[in-house]
Amino acid sequence: MRLVIARCSVDYAGRLTAHLPSAPRLILVKADGSVSIHADDRAYKPLNWMSPPCTLKEGSGDDAGVWTVVNKAGEKLIITMEEVLHDSSHELGTDPGLIKDGVEAHLQELLADRIETLGEGYTLIRREYMTAIGPVDILCRDASGATVAVEIKRRGEIDGVEQLTRYLELLNRDPHLAPVRGVFAAQEIKPQAKVLATDRGMDCVVLDYNALRGIEDDKLRLF
Repeated sequence: MRLVIARCSVDYAGRLTAHLPSAPRLILVKADGSVSIHADDRAYKPLNWMSPPCTLKEGSGDDAGVWTVVNKAGEKLIITMEEVLHDSSHELGTDPGLIKDGVEAHLQELLADRIETLGEGYTLIRREYMTAIGPVDILCRDASGATVAVEIKRRGEIDGVEQLTRYLELLNRDPHLAPVRGVFAAQEIKPQAKVLATDRGMDCVVLDYNALRGIEDDKLRLF
C-alpha cells in the first residue's frame, strides 16, 4: 500500500464531473490497483475513488505532479499535486479476512443448513465463497436459478452493506455467476442500512437466531 499526503486538487470525469479544490488530503494506492482520496473529517469514507481494475499514470515533464487514474470504462480521476508532504509504501501481505464472532459464525452455519429459510427453492452453492477481496458468507441460488450472495451480520449497519456491495461488484464480473443479487441478513438491521441496501437493490432479511436453532417458531421476516 502506498500512502501519500499532499496538497492537491482532484477532478473526476466520467458519467458526471466533480471537482475537489486544493486542500491537504490522504491518497491511498492499494495493491489491488484502487485509488482513493480521503479528508480528515469523513471517517472511513473517501471523498472520491477509483475501483479496480484501473491504471495509474504519474506525469513527467510539464505534467509532473499530475496523476491520471483510468478505469476500464474510460472514467478518469485526475489528481494535481501542489505539494507532497509524505510518500511511503508498505507491504501488508495477504489479509486473513474478517473473523466473525461466535453468533455470526453460528448464524452463517445455521442459515447455510436451512437455506430454504430465504425462500422456497433456494439451494446452497457453498459457505465462505472465496473472492479476491475476502469470503462471501453464503453463495446460493434462488428458485429461478439466479445467483444470490448473502452477507450475515449480528447487527446490520451501513459498513455491512458497503461490504456486500464490493462483493457483488466483483462477483458480477464472473460470467459463470452473473447476474448476482445480494441479501443482507442480520439479527437487527439499522434503518439507515436498510435504506441503503434497498436503494442498491438488495433484499434485507432479519434473522431470528433462536428460531434457526429450532428453539422457537420461525419468525424470519423478509421485507
